[in-house]
Amino acid sequence: MHAPEKMIFAALVVVLLFPATVGATAMQPAETCLRRCGNIDIPYPFGVGSGCHLETGDWTFSLSCNRTADGRHRLYNYQIEVLDMSVRRGQLRIYSLINPWCYNATTGGMNSQNNWWYNMSITNFRINDALNRFTVVGCNSLAYIRSLNETADRYMTGCMAMCPGVGRLENGSCAGVGCCQTAIPSGLNAYQISFEEKFNNTGDTAGFSPCSYAVLVEAAAFDFRTTYVTTDEFVVANDRQVPLVLDWAIGNKTCDEAKGNASAYACVSGNSECVDSKYGRGKGYLCNCSAGYDGNPYLLNGCHDINECEDKSVRYPCSVPGTCVNTMGGYNCVCPRKTSGNAYSGTCEEDKSQLGWQIAIGVSVGVIILIAAASCAYMVFAKRRLAKIKREYFKQHGGLSLFDEMRSRQGLSFTLFTQEELEEATGRFDERNVIGKGANGTVYKGTTKDGEVVAIKKCRLASERQQKEFGKEMLIVSQINHRYIVKLYGCCLEVEVPMLVYKYIPNGTLYGLIHGRRDRDRDVPRIPFTARLKIAHQTAEALSYLHSWASPPIIHGDVKTSNILLDQDYTAKVSDFGASTLAPTDEAQFVTFVQGTCGYLDPEYMRTCKLTDKSDVYSFGVVLLELLTCRKALNLEELEEEKYLSSQFLLVVGENRLEEMLDPQIKDETSIEVLEQAAELAKQCLEMLGENRPTMREVAEELDRLSKLAQHPWGRQESAELEALLLRGCGSASPTTYSGHSGIQLGSTRNISFSDTAYIGIKSPR
Repeated sequence: MHAPEKMIFAALVVVLLFPATVGATAMQPAETCLRRCGNIDIPYPFGVGSGCHLETGDWTFSLSCNRTADGRHRLYNYQIEVLDMSVRRGQLRIYSLINPWCYNATTGGMNSQNNWWYNMSITNFRINDALNRFTVVGCNSLAYIRSLNETADRYMTGCMAMCPGVGRLENGSCAGVGCCQTAIPSGLNAYQISFEEKFNNTGDTAGFSPCSYAVLVEAAAFDFRTTYVTTDEFVVANDRQVPLVLDWAIGNKTCDEAKGNASAYACVSGNSECVDSKYGRGKGYLCNCSAGYDGNPYLLNGCHDINECEDKSVRYPCSVPGTCVNTMGGYNCVCPRKTSGNAYSGTCEEDKSQLGWQIAIGVSVGVIILIAAASCAYMVFAKRRLAKIKREYFKQHGGLSLFDEMRSRQGLSFTLFTQEELEEATGRFDERNVIGKGANGTVYKGTTKDGEVVAIKKCRLASERQQKEFGKEMLIVSQINHRYIVKLYGCCLEVEVPMLVYKYIPNGTLYGLIHGRRDRDRDVPRIPFTARLKIAHQTAEALSYLHSWASPPIIHGDVKTSNILLDQDYTAKVSDFGASTLAPTDEAQFVTFVQGTCGYLDPEYMRTCKLTDKSDVYSFGVVLLELLTCRKALNLEELEEEKYLSSQFLLVVGENRLEEMLDPQIKDETSIEVLEQAAELAKQCLEMLGENRPTMREVAEELDRLSKLAQHPWGRQESAELEALLLRGCGSASPTTYSGHSGIQLGSTRNISFSDTAYIGIKSPR
């Protein structure tokens, strides 16, 4: 371990072992406290020395001001050098160390990677995901960043900078040629960075690009220069460090919890308000001055009124000069005496007739009173009528029996939402919040009053049987808790057709990942074969659970790639499995109208109108074909015999021409034997007779076996070109769907090898 690494490690051990203060106290700093270090202001709750900063039991607000040998003053939060801090935004800017990895001409290979790492779990700092980017500079350089959070939600993403030629490098462009950037997740407070050695082609690049660099940096502070690739200017010009933006918060309580302890509550100024941390419950809170006030809410009388009438930094608030009157927390625009008009957005004019003005006022008041009386009467009538309609809908959808069942089952995690709550969450179902439309309804993105981001499905009209059984079936479906099935939070029954509230899944659908539009100007990421098998296996596990373990069993009825969602780790989440699609218990329940999606529908179901678990198996077989071929289940632009993917596949397989349909990428990634076994599984799922198809449990077990087989050396090709396939794609997804055309994001690290794992840290004091 090098000397700087030992210093950081020792400092972190001391911090971790230092006893935390028992009980936070919203103390106030003394007038003698240092409020400036060099040219950096130090606003409270930050401070230098005991009694000058807010004590919260950790090291978030404690600073030290050191004078260096060259006479400059530097500000530190222990081993972290601070650039500046903002009370209003709740942010802190620090220095992040650049991690170089260079070619050694003496040994003819790359030097060892440095063991730098960083952990902020001893503070209430989080790395701002909107303002920072993971950045890699160099030629043929692949680096990874992954979280060290001690939770199950581990995160990892990669970024590769290519160099097809020195002449292709361009100043200011960080789009994959010599430089690449990728986003990081929200709430990250500990991370490590490592280079992938097999991707550094020293023989081709060492002559003009001897070093690669990886760093987490503030996006606005980074400007790529071509000389960063060909020289050591990136390290030298920046003195080995670049800015990084952190978010901070007070303690680990919500606003409501913090207000219960007045002696420790930090929002002490009048005209201040508390805001919960954006990272969720238990992540602390911030204090803001109320609207119309500015200053420091953590100081007594720290928030002072803004004089909007004299504030030169903003536009004069009134349309008529000289009419602004400042008030506490606001202002008024008042026309001068003996004039009338609108000083806010119009003009002020002299009164022509005082009597006429009084008459107009009297008439206006009378009209307003009449209108108000009529409006109140109408509103009372409409409110009573609406309440009656809501009660009828609630009873019609089985709400009374559902409510009684919820009261009898203590601890049941299911919520009955009101129509008003869902309208508020979606902006009154604003079309801008629509994230999906289908045959069964429209899905909106919304945020509940608790800050939970949800997906709200507004169903289409249901049958009379579905309406009667809806409440009972909602109770059954709400108890499904499977890691590969989207969680149902609750529903709204006081409307004509019920609305369902699900957990929001951020990374779109499997359909978008496979068949998204291709960008004309650049290549887009492809899905590795191992990732496709992983998604298929997870989907099969979810359907197997619905068929075999749910009580009573549930048949999905509409399995397709657009109903398979992908979370932040690209884990499959089966959605839209039809809340009332329970397995039939008698022959009479089989007869219904055929519903589903063309291209995925079970031929036996269309012929007999009997929906069974084997219908889901057939639809899953079509999904598996899409993953193998990157073709759509139904393409109306093709010839008649090639419109349906399933029929075209069975024809080609029957003529021993399987390789013609397979996606060219996966043929280069793995052996033909593994692909043939996957295709054989799809063929079994597509059997015309349901009794000849395997169960979803058998399908899941076979996919698990194929996933393990594909990861062994005999199941895939061993070459550097194979790893490069991670940077190409079969459909397109927008850069917001996953890491971007120059980066990769992996939900599992089973296929990635790390030679020497490097840990990036924050620069230690000199």
